[in-house]
Amino acid sequence: MSDEAADLAVRLKDAHRRVRDLDADDEVKARVARRLIALTDASKHDISRAAARLDALLADLDAGRLPTS
Repeated sequence: MSDEAADLAVRLKDAHRRVRDLDADDEVKARVARRLIALTDASKHDISRAAARLDALLADLDAGRLPTS
C-alpha cells in the first residue's frame, strides 16, 4: 500500500467515525454517510480524487454544512 493510500485509509476511518458521531437526525446522517461511502468506493479507482472529495466533505462537516432533511 502506498503512503498516499495509507494516509487516505486513516482519514476515511476518522471520517466514518465523525459521521457516526454526527449530531444530526438520522436522515441527514444517512445522506452524509452515503456521500462518504461513495467516495470510499471511488478511492479504489482514484486515490487523489477520493482524497480531494474527502477534503470537501470534511470542510462541509467542519463548517456545519449538512444536507437538509
